[in-house]
Amino acid sequence: MTMLASLYTSLTTKMLSVSTSDHASVVSLNLFVALLCACIVIGHLLEEHRWINESITALLIGLGTGVVILLMSRGKNSHLLVFSEDLFFIYLLPPIIFNAGFQVKKKQFFRNFVTIMAFGAIGTIISCTVISLGAIHFFKKLDIATFDLGDILAIGAIFAATDSVCTLQVLNQDETPLLYSLVFGEGVVNDATSVVLFNAIQSFDLTHLNHEAAFHFLGNFLYLFLLSTVLGVATGLVSAYVIKKLYFGRHSTDREVALMMLMAYLSYMLAELFALSGILTVFFCGIVMSHYTWHNVTESSRVTTKHTFATLSFLAETFIFLYVGMDALDIEKWRFVSDSPGTSVAVSSILMGLVMLGRAAFVFPLSFLSNLSKKNQSEKIDIKQQVVIWWAGLMRGAVSMALAYNKFTRSGHTELRGNAIMITSTITVCLFSTMVFGMLTKPLIRHLMPHQSTTTSMLSDDNTPKSLHMPLLDGEQQDSFVEFSGSHHDVPRPDSLRGFLMRPARTVHHYWRQFDDAFMRPVFGGRGFVPFVPGSPIERSTHDLSKP
Repeated sequence: MTMLASLYTSLTTKMLSVSTSDHASVVSLNLFVALLCACIVIGHLLEEHRWINESITALLIGLGTGVVILLMSRGKNSHLLVFSEDLFFIYLLPPIIFNAGFQVKKKQFFRNFVTIMAFGAIGTIISCTVISLGAIHFFKKLDIATFDLGDILAIGAIFAATDSVCTLQVLNQDETPLLYSLVFGEGVVNDATSVVLFNAIQSFDLTHLNHEAAFHFLGNFLYLFLLSTVLGVATGLVSAYVIKKLYFGRHSTDREVALMMLMAYLSYMLAELFALSGILTVFFCGIVMSHYTWHNVTESSRVTTKHTFATLSFLAETFIFLYVGMDALDIEKWRFVSDSPGTSVAVSSILMGLVMLGRAAFVFPLSFLSNLSKKNQSEKIDIKQQVVIWWAGLMRGAVSMALAYNKFTRSGHTELRGNAIMITSTITVCLFSTMVFGMLTKPLIRHLMPHQSTTTSMLSDDNTPKSLHMPLLDGEQQDSFVEFSGSHHDVPRPDSLRGFLMRPARTVHHYWRQFDDAFMRPVFGGRGFVPFVPGSPIERSTHDLSKP
């Protein structure tokens, strides 16, 4: 009987502890969802404010909530959920990057593709090098833990990662299309480059560095870039072909929308499965799906997918900044640096200065080289635009946080003073750069380029899902006929090798449009190549009424 009683007592205790844990999780999730709602409402009320954007609003609400939780827990805790880089990379980042590729203006993006790749890939390597060299020089003079070469290079990769999420909310692709395409396109490639660099540094033997190892590292880097892009394009084309041939929407719009969402997420998970860059893969999958797949679905599916992807991206962005705000006050990490706050401030200041120097080291030289290859004055990046590009890319956010947690913590916790200093410094740099540079970017653009919105607002790309301001069928069919007939007035036909050397982007665009119209769209569908297939009786009646 005694044995049965003790067994019963132990089982009861375990069940109570499990139920208490589950109850605590439910309470935490309820509070977090309520905070997300508050971020949406307050962000809407401050929408027209010239200084505050939704990212900063979520950060401030997160900081305020962290203070309240600290007071209620008597200094033991500051956040509702435990940060996990897996949560960030697997669930939160994919919808943000995919939606960016899905709604980006492709014409503007690919017109500046060479410059974007130079900024995103070469620029990130330059920035990582400058930050790493600066860290080696300055950290020796400070009383912190001794970091080996792998740690220093990892720090360079962590702080070379720009915050493309915040850039999306600070810049407007309708008002400043050139700046948006350059800064955001660079941000996506930069994030992918930073993650690839970080993973390569983690797995590479840095004790035996030679020319052969350097070439091997470069070859592996290019291999990951190219294969990640090819995988994203292939997944997008498969989704376009399947939906074009099977006409899901004729039977169920839900299946059509679900298939697009799952194929988008599958591209990211396949990249992770094959140890590729999921950011690049899902970004190019979004571009391909917006060019082909989106035009193959029914009208209701187009509206649904456009708003669904935008909503998921918006929620993920708000979630990230809200949590970063709460985690900034995590008492466990700050306890390790409480005895030497001057050291923590010095490290944060040095890293912020190196971030600014590292970005300047590639923005201005690469912009100069880019301008040399452009004959048209309107296509060149002037000094005011270069300053905005430099400034807007100084924000550091969730990618830097996730990489820092991956390197300097175990399951979100750290017990080493040097690691704690790096975590708190990363939090400080992310908060300072997002708050200061994020708040001042819009006023800076208005000051440097006051007439930018009036002169560039007519640049549009009606082939993107964002262009839902016109009727989806009638206007598109007219435009498709003009497009398919070859009347591309904005892309002059190159007639010689000299034309390619003078205008390489336009020449490639011209031949790509010919190839796209002749081979790709007839197979994979797209605007003007797919017959109308109504997805509901309402769509049938609307389509019938629209006929003359």
